[in-house]
Amino acid sequence: MTFNDDIKQALSVLNSGGVILYPTDTIWGLGCDASNPEAIKRIYEIKHRIDSKAMLVLIDSPAKLGSYVKEVPSIAWDLIELTNKPLTIIYENARNLPAELLAEDGSVGIRVTDEDFSKQLCFRFKRAIVSTSANISGEPSPRNFSEISDEIKQAVDYIVSYRRNEKNSCKPSGIIKLHADGTVKVIRE
Repeated sequence: MTFNDDIKQALSVLNSGGVILYPTDTIWGLGCDASNPEAIKRIYEIKHRIDSKAMLVLIDSPAKLGSYVKEVPSIAWDLIELTNKPLTIIYENARNLPAELLAEDGSVGIRVTDEDFSKQLCFRFKRAIVSTSANISGEPSPRNFSEISDEIKQAVDYIVSYRRNEKNSCKPSGIIKLHADGTVKVIRE
């Protein structure tokens, strides 16, 4: 399957409210339309995860942050521009996203992806895409496609072909919480 065919198939599944298994700029993720509460609930079910634990979303460009955050602290632009590894930033006052996706305090984790597939997918989907590790809650995150459990693979509507054969060991992103006043709290380095 070509890269473009893979993108088209993933887009079709996302647009129909389905769940995909796809490569990101960090580890393989479970993804769905971040504006679809039913699809989000399905990911919680697949992961056996309590729905009070928020999930992050991917976007393809910092320009889209304003669509999902009421006020983007000015330091966010510098952090995104200067980071040399994937960085998820938790922003206060999320908007245009369903409650099922947010933390109890109304915050949301957003990462601007630079990986070829996930960036093109976000760009062509024109909306944020959920990205959560492709594992059952509490189990280790898979470092590459070969470590993803059959239970996860069988529960999704589409598995992306791109990058399945890579054996390199990927890591989750760094996570920081950025408060509206510019205060930064490191959650995971």
